[in-house]
Amino acid sequence: QVQLVESGGGLVQAGGSLRLSCAASGPTFHVMGWFRQAPGKEREFVAAISRSIGNTDYADSVKGRFTISRANAKNTVYLQMNSLEPEDTAVYYCVKLRNYGTLMRTTAGVDYWGQGTQVTVSS
Repeated sequence: QVQLVESGGGLVQAGGSLRLSCAASGPTFHVMGWFRQAPGKEREFVAAISRSIGNTDYADSVKGRFTISRANAKNTVYLQMNSLEPEDTAVYYCVKLRNYGTLMRTTAGVDYWGQGTQVTVSS
């Protein structure tokens, strides 16, 4: 049974940092990532990483500020978020993606969702 459990969300001031973790149980996940959903907005792609050679991809809005990484032995994915802005406030979801490619930037490319963790950035 597939389970994705996020942790690490919270309240932080603008300019601060947070690190999200996602522990995955079940089969080995080759491509994992993060989406987010702000109030009144649709879910959007944040970042993705492949297991084999560690390819990464980021949304333009977070590039240079967020870093996705994974610990394959632990089947865990991390999202280090630096220089946080109020616009980053959202529920962040860990996802298992079907494969690494264009589709992974859309919700159609997601096989499994975590329950989400709230990130709030105050100005």
